Amino acid sequence: MTPFDKLAAADSRGRFARLALRPDREFNVAEVALLVAAEDDSRCDVARCLALLDEWGGEAQTRLRDERGAARIAAFNSFMFEELGFAGNQQNYHDPRNSFLNRVLERRTGIPITLSIVYRDVARRAGLNAVGIGFPGHFLVRVAEGFSEGLLVDPFNRTIVDEEDCQEWLDNMYGGQVRLTAEHLRPATPREIIIRLLRNLKGIYVPAHLHRRALAVIERILLLAPQAFDERRDRGALLAQLGRYAEAVADLKTYLTFSPNAPDADAVREQLKRAHNLAAMRN
Repeated sequence: MTPFDKLAAADSRGRFARLALRPDREFNVAEVALLVAAEDDSRCDVARCLALLDEWGGEAQTRLRDERGAARIAAFNSFMFEELGFAGNQQNYHDPRNSFLNRVLERRTGIPITLSIVYRDVARRAGLNAVGIGFPGHFLVRVAEGFSEGLLVDPFNRTIVDEEDCQEWLDNMYGGQVRLTAEHLRPATPREIIIRLLRNLKGIYVPAHLHRRALAVIERILLLAPQAFDERRDRGALLAQLGRYAEAVADLKTYLTFSPNAPDADAVREQLKRAHNLAAMRN
């Protein structure tokens, strides 16, 4: 990373931190998601991307002007999926670019969470009532237009789904042991959407041993959710990998203080012991 890139990343983190302090009603999901991208991708122009979303929202509003009810959603889906060409990246799902909103806007492909952010934000600009749904393993959008329940849209697969589809997904994930409930289809808060985006990115960086990038992701999660003690545990493990043992000790201790009976508590105690011994050797 060049000195310029480091300055740009620091600026993005500062802006992210300021937005993270805002209440949900003032929390711009697309802007925060773009700042997530900007920290890793120096090509990300946040203002230009937001202007593009505004432009598409205006175009979609024109397409929907003469439509009513479910026909408005069908017309919007045609605009997003046929005219703009957004679709899930089936071939390279774990490409980090699928988690960078600027690249999703540029390439018109991504994963369920980023495609849902685009769909949700353009729909809202077009005058539709759209909310993100944090369904396990597959983020969705619910669009209500003149009827109470609304329709569930899967932007990754470019289709409308129903509760039977959702139950089938749960069966595939949990071997038929979990029944669909209202909680599975609860609207996600703006913070929950960004945290899920960040955790997806973390799930790419950690297996690839990109420790510094994974650490930066966890730090942003903790700005949004300071009480996420499992993230403190994971940050401690990464800090130990990076040789920052004293900081690792602090995080692992915090996790055990608040989760002393967690299923992994004994394993974390062993991690803490090793990190403490390595820290002591440096003194």
